[in-house]
Amino acid sequence: MSVQFGRWNFEGQPPAPDYIEKVGAALVPYGPDSNESYSNRGVKILYRAFHTTKESREETQPHVCQSGAVLTWDGRLDNRAELLVELRRSLAVDSSDVAIVAAAYHKWEIQCFAKLVGDWALSIWNPNNRSLILAKDPLGVRHIYYSIYRDHVTWSTILDPLVLFANKKFQICEEYIAGWFSYFPDAHLTPYVGIHAVPPSSFVALSPGKRAVSKYWDFDPAKRIRYRTDAEYEEHFRAAFAKAVHRRLRADQPILAELSGGLDSSSIVCMADNLIARGEADAPRLDTISWYDDSYDHVEPDTNELHWITKVEEKRGRAGHHINVRELKVQGIVSRTSFIPEFDSDRFAATPSPNKELPEHFKQYAAHMLLNKHRVTLSGIGGDEVTGGDAPTPTLELRDLLARARFLALARQLKAWATKMRTPPLPLLWRAVRGFLILSVTGIPIDIRPASWLHPGFAHRNYTALCGYPSRVKLSGLLPSFQENLATLNVLRRHLAAWLLQVKVLREVRFPYLDRDFLEFMYAIPREQIVGVGKRRFLMKRALVGLVPEELLTRRRKAFVRQQTKTLAEEWAGLIEPNAVALSSSMNIIDRGCFLGTLQELQYNDDVAMLGVMRTLTLERWLSHLTIRELLMNPITRGKQDFEQTELRSSISTEGFS
Repeated sequence: MSVQFGRWNFEGQPPAPDYIEKVGAALVPYGPDSNESYSNRGVKILYRAFHTTKESREETQPHVCQSGAVLTWDGRLDNRAELLVELRRSLAVDSSDVAIVAAAYHKWEIQCFAKLVGDWALSIWNPNNRSLILAKDPLGVRHIYYSIYRDHVTWSTILDPLVLFANKKFQICEEYIAGWFSYFPDAHLTPYVGIHAVPPSSFVALSPGKRAVSKYWDFDPAKRIRYRTDAEYEEHFRAAFAKAVHRRLRADQPILAELSGGLDSSSIVCMADNLIARGEADAPRLDTISWYDDSYDHVEPDTNELHWITKVEEKRGRAGHHINVRELKVQGIVSRTSFIPEFDSDRFAATPSPNKELPEHFKQYAAHMLLNKHRVTLSGIGGDEVTGGDAPTPTLELRDLLARARFLALARQLKAWATKMRTPPLPLLWRAVRGFLILSVTGIPIDIRPASWLHPGFAHRNYTALCGYPSRVKLSGLLPSFQENLATLNVLRRHLAAWLLQVKVLREVRFPYLDRDFLEFMYAIPREQIVGVGKRRFLMKRALVGLVPEELLTRRRKAFVRQQTKTLAEEWAGLIEPNAVALSSSMNIIDRGCFLGTLQELQYNDDVAMLGVMRTLTLERWLSHLTIRELLMNPITRGKQDFEQTELRSSISTEGFS
């Protein structure tokens, strides 16, 4: 993991020294291992490293190619060995990732992006044709942002410098805010009009007066994997999952895995242990960290994850680091939940995420990492979505059968599921059929509809984003299950886009379930392998027998205790004051009268959508945070974060880039 920043003045004058000094200071906390730069013909690139592999310690960045192109790479290249075979004439076995990428670009030019497997963000400045290319991995694990003006372009892997040192006030992007209300804005958006994020699996080509955004790779809907026996699917799953975990064990220091007690994280830890024991992993050791809360053992013992965490630790023969949230509460270390989110005035919050302080368990997490020199953590995010972790349902399987007109198989599976679920078959069939109908007929489910206190104009213009970008299943073309895979993948991409680096927990997070090859395998096999009749994680559980403790493979889905959020009387005056949502109301995001009425109702009605209320209050305080820093332009812009809304409105075209 590393950070980079670049500025290209089109007329060739060097950026002002005090400007570069301020940007450099902002990058320091994110890259403690090096301070490098490149300057030439109006271009200044800053690079700071955070090393996690032995190869990265040998890098010099920005990397200047023989052709003169300058590459700056933030990433982990997972298919090094394969690329080294194809590029063997120009590289050594121990070549750095950036050297391999440079050789690939020299040989294949922009076609190389599809060949780079891993988590990465890349900039390529070419002085010969005065062009800049910014590219990002297919899942969007790494970030790269850019802002283009009439006379210059800036880019960065963190958002802060593009906002703080632009010497201008910004309009706030409506669609971003609407997407944020539904938790995750679209991955190409930022909160600021004129500042863009490179979309996942895409590259942006920039030159004076031009911008072109192109997708370089996507999952192939025509790819099919069909075996004759279940055992063959299980063997392939084990191999693909092992490869996904193995790729994320490339590190020259111990790795820390988050062990929650669920099947996703437990499977990662058990597979990693197996690979390390066989001498097939670079990481010298795998440690685990777990947090749990035993406050509710008397209500629902299954909510205490320590029992399941211990099962994995017994199998691996050593305990990990434990954080008991209940003990933190008893000691008074964990403060009570407040209705009023706070922003630290001394630290800039680029997005509407409160930055006052870390939760106490994350403070302990960070301290443990620092003490044990961990720089890489493994996360189970994506496992539920990819391996069929939700409650088992026949909906996707039935849609596939309908789309392929396999009516006999449809009748057979419908009967099997109805018997297993003890429900009439027609409601199951209707759930499958309604996905093909237009949303105006079926309607948006109540639980994802926009909050009632949003300004009507704002809600109307951004209805799709406010509802989480729902879409209708198409009967022709891609299989419905593949369409659903892509829709779920885009949710994960939006999730990752909202995952910003935190200086207080500086780490490289790796996601085995989001491995490109693993996803390709899971998207290519029949749906009935992933979810059996009444059986969630059907393939995963069969494939991992003997590797993961039996108790976890047979465990029911995690239980959760629902807690009602109580109002805090001493904070109530601050909530219902006349100016409670003054900024968001003046920008026509919130209907102030309706929202204040909702707050009054909240005193007596626990059914009010508390998460929506909290997000509204958070937005208001974030807008105030921007106003204090004199970064906010009023009123808010309407519609999407269109490129034409920047200062280049009349001068930039989006012609093709060669």
